[in-house]
Amino acid sequence: MSRQPSRREFIRNTSAISAALFVGGSVNLRGQERSANEQLNVVSFGVGGKGGSDSANAATFGNVVAICDVDRNTLDSKGKSKGFEGAEKFTDYRELLAKYGKKIDIATVSTPDHMHGPITLAAMRLGISCYTQKPLTRTIYEARLLAKVAKETGVCTQMGNQGTALDSSREAIAQIQSGVLGTLKEVYAWSNRPVWAQGPGRRMTMDKFIAQAKEADPENAEKLIDKKKEEIAKALERVDWKSWIGVAPTREFWPGIYHTFQHRGWWDFGTGALGDMACHQLTVPFASCGLRDPISVQAKSTGHDFDSFPASSIIKFEFPETSERPAIPFWWYDRKGNKPPMEVFEKQGITKVSDSGVMIVGEKGAFYSSDDYCGVYELKGVDKVKVDYEKAENKGNNDLNNMYELFRAKRAGDPMICKSNFIHRAGPLSETILLGNLAVWAASAGGIDKDSGVPNGEMGEWGEKVEWDAKNLQVTNLESLKTPKVADLIKPVYAEGHKLD
Repeated sequence: MSRQPSRREFIRNTSAISAALFVGGSVNLRGQERSANEQLNVVSFGVGGKGGSDSANAATFGNVVAICDVDRNTLDSKGKSKGFEGAEKFTDYRELLAKYGKKIDIATVSTPDHMHGPITLAAMRLGISCYTQKPLTRTIYEARLLAKVAKETGVCTQMGNQGTALDSSREAIAQIQSGVLGTLKEVYAWSNRPVWAQGPGRRMTMDKFIAQAKEADPENAEKLIDKKKEEIAKALERVDWKSWIGVAPTREFWPGIYHTFQHRGWWDFGTGALGDMACHQLTVPFASCGLRDPISVQAKSTGHDFDSFPASSIIKFEFPETSERPAIPFWWYDRKGNKPPMEVFEKQGITKVSDSGVMIVGEKGAFYSSDDYCGVYELKGVDKVKVDYEKAENKGNNDLNNMYELFRAKRAGDPMICKSNFIHRAGPLSETILLGNLAVWAASAGGIDKDSGVPNGEMGEWGEKVEWDAKNLQVTNLESLKTPKVADLIKPVYAEGHKLD
């Protein structure tokens, strides 16, 4: 009997294959179209939370051969569900790709934000078409690189901003592109996120816990400490913490503050409320108003510690003039109740404002959507005009429609069938959005109580303005910024064993 490769050999072989595909030149897969009846082989990375529905949607259209998740309980549960009974289970994405890479047609990537880039890059470099959740990546450079590799390899790609597959959003884009609003003046988006924990001082370590326990309850401290250690040991029996950390700097596991669904509030692992929802909410403004390549961003926040995102922020993006429109600003607001000034809405006859929404203001009227995905919208001050747009193929709902578009593109061998492909939509959109987090980083100071001098959780003053050269992915005023490590948010450094460039 032949010896099974070790874990280390699996990982080494994957890296070698990926490097050979990438360095050796582009791999054009456009001609590898599939017949309508031929099953496409699928793997899913992340099968809990949103990954639960993404993997299930992919299983509707393809044959799932393997699944990967850092949580063994989640893996076992998914493996028992319909369509996944024969799928082999992994906790390390590199092991899965080393074994199945050449047999896979499509991968879904629905992990914490910091692992979107490395997993998707590794898959694309093996010729695998990818459905990757939003935000496409954690950093701006990764978004640019994913678009570059998608173009070089010719694989089909789709980001998981399912509102792109809504007929209402496609119609809205066509309406605004028709010029019905007149000259565009400004764009607003506001979100009720975060719905997870954010704010300074949240990191916990065993040393910190021990100190707190001894101070709070000296008599029972040892019992509390032993109980916490047992809880952590039990959790780590099911969670592959090294694989969860992945490309990020290592830190201690602590129950409840990272896994599950708490990653987005941490700078090392997530992208905050902006990264979570702007990919949805900006689908229509980005495509219809040309919100590419901003020249500056500036923010104010409730304060953060460069470890956890602030509880709330306001960001202003400035976009230069183009041949289609004048220079315009885009304003972002996050946290429930944090919205543009009421007079902005009253000018358009809006008296009741949704908790989340989008508004595009033109000289003749405004576009207003009270839905994160533009499932509904209305034009204020102007009437709709007759427009043509491509409707999505209806497979039951916009989540399924968005996934099906990738399968249809793969079968046809045409990456451009996907409306949210990495090259023309998802990559540039993610770059725009993620730039906002550089401004949030530079707005770490929140409001301060005048009497006590203690942070009060209120919005602080405007932070430093970050001036941006989109073409070269550079902060042009970096030397004058007092905020440290702003440039570190542009391009990540992956931990050993993972490949970026």
